[in-house]
Amino acid sequence: MNDIVKFLDGLPFIVKVIFALPGFDGIVWGIYRIAKGKLIAGIIWIVVGWAILWIIDLFSLFTTGKISYFA
Repeated sequence: MNDIVKFLDGLPFIVKVIFALPGFDGIVWGIYRIAKGKLIAGIIWIVVGWAILWIIDLFSLFTTGKISYFA
């Protein structure tokens, strides 16, 4: 699981932004949260991340440069 976290943390900024767009966000960053040990947050992100939670991830990326909220 640490390999997934290291891989996603090491991606270029533009790829992280693409993964944070609706459609990709729920799956990619949901799995990321599960890999970091946040099971409930990861499941919630997979279920509803595509609908509204992607906005939180984009905000997090543009303000801190990484996925930081609920991760």
